[in-house]
Amino acid sequence: MRTYIQLLLLGLLVASAFIAPRALAVETNEAEEQSKKPKKIKDRRHPDYVRCRSEPIIGSLSRKRRVCMTNTEWAEYTKRGSRDSRQFVDDNQPGFMEP
Repeated sequence: MRTYIQLLLLGLLVASAFIAPRALAVETNEAEEQSKKPKKIKDRRHPDYVRCRSEPIIGSLSRKRRVCMTNTEWAEYTKRGSRDSRQFVDDNQPGFMEP
């Protein structure tokens, strides 16, 4: 009975010798990943700064939709909207007929 307990203890020691370094490696990898996270951009004029705004949902009096984009994406969104509205106005000018 005593040898059985000794073998069991020896097996536990060997198993812990293999498991402990892996657990330490996982902890260090998690610490490295946290340190690699990009810092939050605080300059509001930076092209990658994320801005959010609420837009009303058509057909509802109280519901709103939150839209978040970077400054670069907002600039493209504005340009695209202006281009589309200008195209709409130009297409609907009175007296303008294409054959």
